[in-house]
Amino acid sequence: MKKTISVALTGNPNVGKTTVFNTITGSRQHVGNWPGVTVEKKTGRCEYADTSIEVTDLPGTYSLTAYSADEVIARNFIIEDNPDVVVQVVDASNLERNLYLTMQLAELGRPVIVALNMVDVAEGRGDTIDEKRLSELLAMPVVRTVGTSGRGLDRLLETIIAVAAKGEKHTHTIGYGDEAEALISDLVRILDDDPALAGGYPLRWLAVRAIEGDSAVLALIEKSSVAGAVQARLQQIDLDEYEALLADKRYEAIGAILPQACTMCVRKMTGSDMIDRVVTNKYLGIPIFLALMWGAFQLTFAVAEPFMAGIEYVFGWLGEVVAGSIGNEWLASLLGDGVIGGVGGVFVFVPNIFILFLILSILEGSGYLARAAFIMDRLMYVIGLPGKSFIPMLMGFGCNVPAIMSTRTIEDDRDRLITILVNPFISCGARLPVYILFAGVFFGRDAGNVIFGLYALGIVVAILSAKLFRCTILPGESSPFIMEMPPYRIPTIKNAMLNMWEKGSMYLKKAGGIILIGSLIVWFLASYPAGVEYGSEESFAGMIGHLLEPLVSPLGLDWKIAVALIFGFVAKEIVVSSLGVLYGADEGSAALSDALLADPALSMAGALAVMVFVLLYMPCVATLGVIKKETGSWRWAGFSVLYGLVVAWILAFATFHLASYFLGGA
Repeated sequence: MKKTISVALTGNPNVGKTTVFNTITGSRQHVGNWPGVTVEKKTGRCEYADTSIEVTDLPGTYSLTAYSADEVIARNFIIEDNPDVVVQVVDASNLERNLYLTMQLAELGRPVIVALNMVDVAEGRGDTIDEKRLSELLAMPVVRTVGTSGRGLDRLLETIIAVAAKGEKHTHTIGYGDEAEALISDLVRILDDDPALAGGYPLRWLAVRAIEGDSAVLALIEKSSVAGAVQARLQQIDLDEYEALLADKRYEAIGAILPQACTMCVRKMTGSDMIDRVVTNKYLGIPIFLALMWGAFQLTFAVAEPFMAGIEYVFGWLGEVVAGSIGNEWLASLLGDGVIGGVGGVFVFVPNIFILFLILSILEGSGYLARAAFIMDRLMYVIGLPGKSFIPMLMGFGCNVPAIMSTRTIEDDRDRLITILVNPFISCGARLPVYILFAGVFFGRDAGNVIFGLYALGIVVAILSAKLFRCTILPGESSPFIMEMPPYRIPTIKNAMLNMWEKGSMYLKKAGGIILIGSLIVWFLASYPAGVEYGSEESFAGMIGHLLEPLVSPLGLDWKIAVALIFGFVAKEIVVSSLGVLYGADEGSAALSDALLADPALSMAGALAVMVFVLLYMPCVATLGVIKKETGSWRWAGFSVLYGLVVAWILAFATFHLASYFLGGA
């Protein structure tokens, strides 16, 4: 009768693990799901040297920290199912990163084999790896393989059989320093008093994971008879400090091993590494990110001002030409108030939008925005928003539509749904004209600070909403975000300009199409019934506005703002063009600015309330459509509208009354 050996195949993503699995097992595979989750489970068999080998392909994971479902599955299988052999497939061309998982596997006390995969790639770039020396240093077998060609796989199978026959568990451990080792020893003694823990788990591993704040391990200990003693000992230390210490010690061990076993594998610290020590620093990272964003908005205003003045002059001249050369009063009003007053009031903000997109393109091309995602990951995970969601949030600064579509890369359905629902709170480029108009009119030189505050408020509301959803309608654990940092590069002018044009041209197309149509509709409502004064309270627009005025008057707003907000549902830029039409500002943005400033119904507090409301209220039609498409439900699209309106009204109300108190009647 053939002996059967169970093998767990683990490793980082993209190391060729599945290729090795497919080559070994061939067509003898079974694919299903792990119990209770939608993560795919692959098992396969192969016959070698009169031995039946059953291989389980575990989900790819960078560590065994058990933050994500993949990590929990991989770790639980190794510990609880107790396979005869654990084979870690390692990318030989990126040993330093891959060996971190090896260090964690070494603490599990299981028979481990390292499959040094992709050695052809490593050799092609000049690396020379001494697998025998590496095996001695790791105290575990190391086998060279090339999964794509099958090279070394026979040797791997022979090693699996030999290791399983010995039945020896891996006992090599990392030294974490005298202070940490004393703490680990204390915890091991405490844990050993519980027979269930001592008989089912490697106690040193439990102690290390408890120190690192592993929620699954702490929950396990909490059910034991030694929970109080463990908790009392952990309360005596700074867990964050020890977690960082243990991670540093693992990397120190890797740094000591690599030079002895590999030539060219150890890369010197690069300029990117040195910059990252500052910009991704635990304490400096977020302040640097906020400072860069603040500088971006200040620079946007400073550089755009002369261009805005030029565009205002052109549209002012056009308004005068239309008023003086067209005798037909109806046609003159249509072209002057409807087209020039509407579309012209939006086009004047093109310089600001293009300059902001250029700055963001430069930051993206330099490699910094990837760091911004990394910097925000820890904060977002703590409050319930998955770390991967920060990439769609960054994209949302341009447009919420592609940002929501990009959530397809998020594996967990609840994480993805939360990201979709909060993304409309991220201030897209379409809202910027509203901010520029009101902030420029009422706050002058402080306009950049006000707009920066609005963008920050959008992020805060998105984060707090994610926490609320996670605690109520969509409970569960969010997954951490792991990404490889691209090296810093000097952005090319060509790429930055192309990126700017690609994003900015979307705004121009909207200004030339949907905004024109929206402006004409508003002009019609402001001009009729026939015989009424243009934009008066007796017009259709005035009737609609007065119908809604009771809803916005607590926010310090009047009927004209109410009408503009309704049309903002089509596209946020239409808020500005609608106001241009309603205020009869047919001489460009300067005329609209003067009209807003002269309106006794508006104040600085009211201007802040308008901007907060526009930031947070319902998504535009295009965004609403993509929410329905990505969630497959009008229910969630409707929820997004209702939730946004409620949040917008509450915060705009609070903003108006707080600002009225501090600013008085300004």
